Amino acid sequence: MLQQYIPILIFMLVAIGLAVAMITIAKFMGWYLNLNRPSREKNSAFECGFPAFADARAKFDVRFYLVAILFIVFDLEVAFLFPFSVVMTKIGWYGFGAMGVFLLLLVVGFVFEWRKGALEWE
Repeated sequence: MLQQYIPILIFMLVAIGLAVAMITIAKFMGWYLNLNRPSREKNSAFECGFPAFADARAKFDVRFYLVAILFIVFDLEVAFLFPFSVVMTKIGWYGFGAMGVFLLLLVVGFVFEWRKGALEWE
């Protein structure tokens, strides 16, 4: 009975071995190429080409988070619509009604957010 778990054990050993090998190689290459020594060039601003002009911990408007949450909600809606469209012929009218209720609830939530002014930018 334990012989059924041998492929899983081999897979785990290979995964752990690869992880240890990659970490070891990265550490060795960093030491060999002197990548751990900070320099003026390494500490310079490189993301946008100019030094930061404000604190990185500045407060954001809550609308940024609200838009992000709304994006996630509607992205999940699309993620649920794809499998539904594949099995639409197999689930019949009951599945169609269930998806209709699901979409109706999402539309009601979207209208609620719209009426509250969550999508308005000043």
